[in-house]
Formats: sequence, C-alpha cells, structure tokens
Amino acid sequence: MMKPLVSIIMGSTSDLSVMEKAAQVLNDFKIPFEMNALSAHRTPEDVGKFAREASGRGIKVIIAAAGMAAHLPGVIAAMTPVPVIGVPINASLEGLDSIFSILQMPPGIPVATVGVNASQNAGILAAQIIGAGDKAVMQEVIKYKESLKKKIVEANKELKKVKFPFKTN
Repeated sequence: MMKPLVSIIMGSTSDLSVMEKAAQVLNDFKIPFEMNALSAHRTPEDVGKFAREASGRGIKVIIAAAGMAAHLPGVIAAMTPVPVIGVPINASLEGLDSIFSILQMPPGIPVATVGVNASQNAGILAAQIIGAGDKAVMQEVIKYKESLKKKIVEANKELKKVKFPFKTN
C-alpha cells in the first residue's frame, strides 16, 4: 500500500476546484499524496493532531489552502517540522487578504507561499522538494521543465506565421 509523501489540506471542500491542480501535478509526477479538509477555526484540535503527527507518518511536504481568514497554513507550520506551502484562495478581496495572512508569518514559522489559486505551482514546488532526495521524482521534474521549453519553441514557430505589414520576424 502506498504511503503519502505529500498532504493537501484545505479549509473546506469548496477549495477542491482550486486544489485539484496540485493533486494532478503530484499524480503526474507519481508522488503519493492524501487530501483532507481541516479547518483552523472549526476543527482546531484535528488540525493540531494532523500537524503534530505528519512527520511521523512520513509526510515530507504539506500543501495547505486557505481563503479569507487564511490561518490554516500558518497554524500547521507552527506545529510541524514539515515544510508547508500555502495556497491563498481567492475567496474575497481578490485573494489579497489570504496572501497577507499566509505570507506574513512570524520569524521561525516559515510558510512558502504561491500565487492566488496557484495550486499547480504548489504541486510543482512540492515535487521539487521531494525530488531533492528522490532521483526518480527529480527526473519527472526535469522532464516537466523540458516540456515547458518545448511549448515556447512551438509557440514561436506559430508566431512566425502571424503576418503584419510592419512585423519584422
């Protein structure tokens, strides 16, 4: 049976449509993960239990999403030695409130923060962290990065076909 290396945590299942992108990245990179809903405000005891036990269960990275009162990533980071990646959710104020709540952590309690609703980047960052100690995962990350280059090369080939009277290339 696979044991999860990454834990995706969201304040409620209303965040699932955003967090599925992180799940897809981890799945594509063949990294076992789990997904759970935990609330820093509604289930604080469960959040504490999860955070304290994550390392002992073999979790290497936690991706935590939060909107509005975005305390979940920071609360988890305060109680675990496992790296936490925060995903601000655009629940109000264009996600700015979430960004500031996740980004502005006190000294000693870091939370890596990606852009608003950018769970895909959180998944990639988690894969890079796992890949630092796992050659197979690192190879998947390298293949992914190479595919990004290929997309731009192909885009430039298509742009050459675009014609304007004063376009020089």
